[in-house]
Formats: sequence, structure tokens, C-alpha cells
Amino acid sequence: MKTAYTAWILAGLAISIYIIGGLGIIGGLILIGILGEQDLWGWGEARSIGYLLFFVGICLSVLGVLVMRIMRNRKWA
Repeated sequence: MKTAYTAWILAGLAISIYIIGGLGIIGGLILIGILGEQDLWGWGEARSIGYLLFFVGICLSVLGVLVMRIMRNRKWA
């Protein structure tokens, strides 16, 4: 029983990380392409924050895919 719950938790975590990463990629591209040199609430230029969001989104998407592949290879899902 415990492994079934663990598999569901890992599956939910993997898909959540994947979706958050995708949203980060889209948000980063919007900040880079559309807002450009505008100041964002005193945090800095939209372009620099967009690059950060874009690359963190890529890392999260890759992490989500890796967790999904590990689950599939170990027959947890």
C-alpha cells in the first residue's frame, strides 16, 4: 500500500514540476520579448529577470521529465 501512495505522490510532483517549468519558460519569453527594458517594480529590467525565469524553467522541465522517466523505468507508474 505504501508504494502505491509513494508512486502517486512522485507522479504528482513530477507533473507539477514539469508544468511549473513550462510556465516559467513562457513567462521568461514574454518578459524577454515583450517587456524588454522596462523596470519591474524596482527588481531590475524585465529582460534580465526573463532570462533567469527562462533558464530556471528549462531546468525544472528537465527535472520533471527525468523524474517521470525514472518512475517509468522502475515500473512505479
